[in-house]
Amino acid sequence: MFIGRQQHLGELSGLLQRAASREDDKPGQAILIRGRRRVGKSRLVEEFISRSGVPYLFFTAEGRSLQADLELFAQEVAASNLPGAADFADTVPINWSSALRSLDLALPESGPCIVAFDELPYLIANDEGFEGALQAVFDRHLSRRRVLFIGIGSDLAMMEQLNSYNRPFHQRATEMIVPPLSPTEVAHMLDLAPADAFDAYLVTGGLPLILDEWPRSADMWAYLKGALAHPTSALLVSAERALAAEFPVEAQAREVLGAIGGKGGRTFTGISQKCGITGTAVTRATDILTSKRLVAADQALSTRKATDKRYRVEDPYLRFWLTFLAPNMQRIERGSVDPVLARIKRSWESWRGRAVEPVVHEALERLALTYGDEDIPGVVGSYWTRSNSPEIDIVVADKAPIAEQIHAVGSIKWREDGPFNDADLGELLHQRGHLPGASATTPLVVVSRQGCVASAPGLRTLDASDLLRAWE
Repeated sequence: MFIGRQQHLGELSGLLQRAASREDDKPGQAILIRGRRRVGKSRLVEEFISRSGVPYLFFTAEGRSLQADLELFAQEVAASNLPGAADFADTVPINWSSALRSLDLALPESGPCIVAFDELPYLIANDEGFEGALQAVFDRHLSRRRVLFIGIGSDLAMMEQLNSYNRPFHQRATEMIVPPLSPTEVAHMLDLAPADAFDAYLVTGGLPLILDEWPRSADMWAYLKGALAHPTSALLVSAERALAAEFPVEAQAREVLGAIGGKGGRTFTGISQKCGITGTAVTRATDILTSKRLVAADQALSTRKATDKRYRVEDPYLRFWLTFLAPNMQRIERGSVDPVLARIKRSWESWRGRAVEPVVHEALERLALTYGDEDIPGVVGSYWTRSNSPEIDIVVADKAPIAEQIHAVGSIKWREDGPFNDADLGELLHQRGHLPGASATTPLVVVSRQGCVASAPGLRTLDASDLLRAWE
């Protein structure tokens, strides 16, 4: 069952309809789709093509070499249902300019069609002339057809650059970002209660391939027991395969990623000490990791300039994998499932409390709540000092990283042993008094897995079901 992505499907359908109905001499449309590996980009396009009912080509580059990609391309065109597909039988183009011009001749003369190139960054890496060839053939030929050209890629930095000012394909394509499935979509897909859906999201990262293996309505521990018993399960192998593709030669970036791991909040100095590498090497590695959107560099949010950054793994699934699975892979492969599960259970509560924070922040921003007399929603972050006293879970401000006004201060209590209580409220009030820019009248917001039994003027409380509405 195909879950979610209705907005993305609607956007693709709109572009195809535009290509089919425009009356000028260049009805052809193009879109560049990017998203992390195994997030479901190809599956989305396949679903769209299936629903469209028009002739199409779906070509996936393998990146072995320029010649191998050209040979595979010719085979895929010959096997497609494009009107001129037969002309590609037993032929191999000499370069991409020739291949794309020949593709133009295979397209329908009048009706709409779809051409999808998956793993586009592989083609660019193997042939520095590919972008120029695509731009020239699109401008002179493909744009004159009723074609929707779809370029798909997992290298986020490269896919962003494709449509930038200094690149040949600039302003020829719209852009689409395909995120993981949201916590709300996870809840619908697995038929889970709101709080349990967030647990599933933190384990799987919303990756469809992993969620497909999760039995509907099964609790997290039952799923983990089954997944860990199969060494080839998507939960175990997806991260390793994605990292191997992201870092074929950049060993230090992979090492730094492991150092940041599931801990979250690693400082630059802490990373350097953990890895035993120099500051320059750490800088280069963190730059690579942030450009690939694998790591986020957070700054404390207040009305004062933050003095340092804290690094965390952005993808919840990768964070879970680095913390609990990668260090125990040998045990899992030997079939020692119960000891690994026991290790996860011992650390789960504290790990989850940290891992859920960025998810809560995103939900609060999406909900666009207003606080007190402020009718404009703000940006959401956290605040900490070097000594972690205070360490504030939620700060809502007018802008980041240096705010002019603090809209609200809050706490996240994602524990299972009771609701947010008066002791928690006292701690929050104490923390508010130490936040630069906050005052005794700054509104309070509490996000609690088990609800709230404390009360204070202007206190706003949200639970898991409230947060799920952020993605509806």
